[in-house]
Amino acid sequence: MQVILKEDVANLGYKDDIVNVKPGYGRNYLIPTGKAVIATESAKKVLAENLRQRAHKLEKIKNDASALAEKLKDVALVISTKVSPTGSIYGSVSNIQIADELAKLGFEIDRKSINVEDVKAVGNYVAKVKLHKEVSAEIPFEVVAEEDK
Repeated sequence: MQVILKEDVANLGYKDDIVNVKPGYGRNYLIPTGKAVIATESAKKVLAENLRQRAHKLEKIKNDASALAEKLKDVALVISTKVSPTGSIYGSVSNIQIADELAKLGFEIDRKSINVEDVKAVGNYVAKVKLHKEVSAEIPFEVVAEEDK
């Protein structure tokens, strides 16, 4: 079954992509939640016209994302958290903490676009930030022990 995505769907595609999905996934989840529409011939023609009209806007968005990626290259974060005597941290460092640290530096990035592997110990790590479907950046960060007051 072919559907046209109306918004980005993780591990499937981006807005305005035409993707093949299993019929049950399309009928029972994507279409009822408004994430996709059935890719009929008329829907494909409407999509092509909309993409043609939005081409210059999309180019500007991509250029802005590339500029932001260049700025993020020079950013290195330090995240302090509570640490046990063995060096492992309580809980884990998540994309929310990365987004908060970036916001303190003036970068407003949606936490959903930040991908962080499991961080459960003190050390150096890398977070991947998806700024655009063709532009991503890697942000190095260090997890350190929180100072006792």
